[in-house]
Amino acid sequence: MSTWFKNLTVYTLTPGWTMTAAEVEEKLSRHPLLPVNAASMSSQGWVRPAPGATLVYSQGKQLLIALGTEQRMLPGSVVNQVLKEKAAALEQQQGFAPGRKQLRDLKDLVIEELRPRAFIRNRTVRAWIDFEHGYLVVDSSSPKMAEDLGTVFRADVGDLPAVPLDTKQAPSAAMTGWLATGSSPPMFQVQDDCELLADNPTKAAVRYVRHSLDGPELKSLIGGGKVVTRVGMAWRERLSLVLTDKLAIKRVRFIDISEDDAATKKNDEDAFDVDFTLMTGELSLLIADLTEALGGAKPAN
Repeated sequence: MSTWFKNLTVYTLTPGWTMTAAEVEEKLSRHPLLPVNAASMSSQGWVRPAPGATLVYSQGKQLLIALGTEQRMLPGSVVNQVLKEKAAALEQQQGFAPGRKQLRDLKDLVIEELRPRAFIRNRTVRAWIDFEHGYLVVDSSSPKMAEDLGTVFRADVGDLPAVPLDTKQAPSAAMTGWLATGSSPPMFQVQDDCELLADNPTKAAVRYVRHSLDGPELKSLIGGGKVVTRVGMAWRERLSLVLTDKLAIKRVRFIDISEDDAATKKNDEDAFDVDFTLMTGELSLLIADLTEALGGAKPAN
C-alpha cells in the first residue's frame, strides 16, 4: 500500500475541534464496508487505511482513514442491447411498439436481471486528519469524491466542521501573475507545464507540456486575455506538483526518488510508519507554504 497521497483536496478544520483516534474508531466501526449484495448496485463503508491497522491509523495528532466503495458496473451498451431485444419481443407479442412507460419499466427489469452478473469495481479514497495544523486532506483531486467522503464521515461521526481551503488571492490570478512576470513565489519554482483558458465564452484552451514558459508567446497569450488554470511547480527542490485554479494539488511526487525506489517502498509494509511521519510533515509544510504564496488563508466568516 502506497503511503503518500498523490492528489490533495484540502479542507480547514474549525480551530479547537478534535477527536481522539479511539473516538473516531468507535464511530467508524459501526459502518464498515460490506460486500455489495445481489439486490444492490453499490456498497460503501470504512476500510483499513494502512497495513495492520483497524479503521483508524494514528500517529499523535495525525489520523488516517479510508472510505471504501464496491460498485456493480453495468455498461450502458449491454443494458441497451438487452433492452432493444426485449422491446422487439414485446412489440411482436402485443402488436405495437412499447411506449415510454413500458420502456422505462422494461429497462428497470433488464437492470434487475443483469445486476447479479455485473462485475464489481472496488475503490478506496483516503483522508488524513491533521489536528496539529487544522487540516483535513483527501487523497483525490475530485471535489465530488472529497465531498462524498466528508458527507459519510459527518454522518457516521456526527460532526465535521471543515470547509474547503480558501486563500486571499485566487490561484488562477496568482498563477497568471507568476507566468506573466516570469517569477515564482517563495519556496516554489514554476516548471515547464501549464494550461491557459480564454476568459470569454469560447473557453479556448492552450496547453504547454515540457515547454519553456519564459518566451514572448506565452506572455502574448496572457496579454490577450487568457488566464492560467494549472501550472507545474517544484517545491523546496523536494516535491513536484501541479496546482489548479480550483486549489487542487495534483501529481505530488518526490523529485529525487526513482520509480524503482518508490515501488520498493510501496511493497515494504514495515516502512509505513516512517513514511507516514515523513508525509504528514512534508505535506503540512507544503500546504502552509502554498497558502502563504497565495496571500494567506481567508478568515472564516
